Amino acid sequence: MALLKGKGAMTGVNLIAKVYKNGATKDGKSVYADIQLDARDPRGPAQTDLHLKSDRILDENGKVHYNNGAPYSTRQIEEIAKAAGPNTEPILDKGGDEVGTIYGFKGNVMPATRGTGLVVNTKSVEASEFKVDNKTLDNQFTSMRAAREAQAAAKESQAQAAAVEPEQAVEVDEPTVG
Repeated sequence: MALLKGKGAMTGVNLIAKVYKNGATKDGKSVYADIQLDARDPRGPAQTDLHLKSDRILDENGKVHYNNGAPYSTRQIEEIAKAAGPNTEPILDKGGDEVGTIYGFKGNVMPATRGTGLVVNTKSVEASEFKVDNKTLDNQFTSMRAAREAQAAAKESQAQAAAVEPEQAVEVDEPTVG
């Protein structure tokens, strides 16, 4: 899950929303959307997880999955789509069929009142500073991978530095008895 700390860190955040056609609830009142911090936002490059919500789920086979979708009302999704305007890109499956849409927009985020993670205040959404295209999702994964590798390298160099520091021997003149 994205970590936004410090004064103003949750304001005017460039975001992308992945909204799948099958993400609507049965009653049609809510839509599950995977909203992420745009990797090109100044707060993005150091993030190992750009998702605003990321719940770890263990399936019956013991395999770990992550649920990144958070429910938004259909009106809220309409607000996001309106703010994104033409800044959208279709999400295609392996067969080339359109299964959803990526929206590029900007908004304020806040901690979720129900559940975990962060949610978008859809009253504050506007156009993004960045254009989404068919490389946007790949760039998101590349950015998260690079941040994880940098974090691992930093931990590794800290561990090496701690191991290399020689213990300092202190010579003490022992008093002679006699």
